[in-house]
Amino acid sequence: MIKVFKKYQKLLFSMAIGITICLLAINISAPAQSYNRAPKINVSQLINTTISLATYQQQAEAELISQGNLISQGASFTRFAAILSGAEVYPNPATTNASGVLGAALIGDRLIVRGSFYGLNSPLRDYATDPVAPPNPNITSGVHIHKGSANANGPFQYALQVQVNSDGVSGNVKGEYKLTDEQLQALNSGGLYVDIHTKSNRAGELRGILNAQS
Repeated sequence: MIKVFKKYQKLLFSMAIGITICLLAINISAPAQSYNRAPKINVSQLINTTISLATYQQQAEAELISQGNLISQGASFTRFAAILSGAEVYPNPATTNASGVLGAALIGDRLIVRGSFYGLNSPLRDYATDPVAPPNPNITSGVHIHKGSANANGPFQYALQVQVNSDGVSGNVKGEYKLTDEQLQALNSGGLYVDIHTKSNRAGELRGILNAQS
């Protein structure tokens, strides 16, 4: 079991570094005439994001390994990742410098998610004092999984557990869910997204699709 986990650790770290190198190569090799129009890449942030993604996928897989029942039957992981940004909020992108990243692992109908967020404009929306209408008792935090495509707002599916840091605008998230057949189909077709709601951006400050990783 430990050998399997170490194998996946090495693979995910290599994938993260490979993504970083490829993106840097694309940026460096861009034609001079288009350079000024291309968005600048924050190399440090890019490296941190890719390494964080690998770390969170490892954590999700480690939790599945510790549960063990499907692993022992030869089942394999499907990995997912979500990079959260204000630009992905629909229909009105949020003006924010915040960011977030989540890694997830799926075996059968069991999905485990781990991630973090940084630099929100304000603390998370408190659904106890600022609920949706009608109130939904399952919305227990400001970080949610919704069902919907990138250009649509879809129904709430799950709330993630949140551990907020002392600054009130960054923290870690996690969740473990048993998905329905409909949710599995949505997940595998890019139809589940993560949304972070804050007091100043009640409809969402960060958002990103959970995309399958090869």
